Parts: sequence; structure tokens; C-alpha cells
Amino acid sequence: MSLTGKQRNTLRGRAHHLKPVIMVGDAGVTAAVLSEINQALDRHELIKIKLRVGERNDRRTALENICTETGAEAVQEIGQIAVIFRTAPEPKINLPK
Repeated sequence: MSLTGKQRNTLRGRAHHLKPVIMVGDAGVTAAVLSEINQALDRHELIKIKLRVGERNDRRTALENICTETGAEAVQEIGQIAVIFRTAPEPKINLPK
């Protein structure tokens, strides 16, 4: 699933008030972290993650890893905060076409 620009804008607006629900620390993207991210995506569809790993390239790699492993789509990345989206089995967010 690839998000359109309009869909990304909608999701950015919805994510603005959210607090990070997952924090990735020095240990990086572990199996436990991926499990928590999967559970959060199933419950909420749209989540913020705080990536406290290394420099910009390390954070980018971690985010790509998370998206690949969970089947999520990166919506936005600003500094150490990333927003990701994955449609839940019972969708809660209606996206524009």
C-alpha cells in the first residue's frame, strides 16, 4: 500500500496531537520492539515512535526496518519522531482517495 500526498497530509494532521507510544533506544529495533509496534498498529493504526538511535542515517535505517517488518507505511519523520500507519483488520481511519 502506497499513500498518496492527500492521504499523507490527512494522517499528518491526525498525528499532530499524538504522543509517541513506542521508544526505540540504544538496543535498536529488537523483536520485542517490533511486537509492541505491531500491537500498537493493530489497536490504533496511526502511531508515533521516538527513535533514539544514533544519527540521522541510523534513524532512517531503523524506520525503514520497522516499516518492512511490520508492513506499515512511513507518514512523516521529523528529528527523532516518526509517524507510521498501517490499516488495521477493522479500519478506524477513513482516508481520502
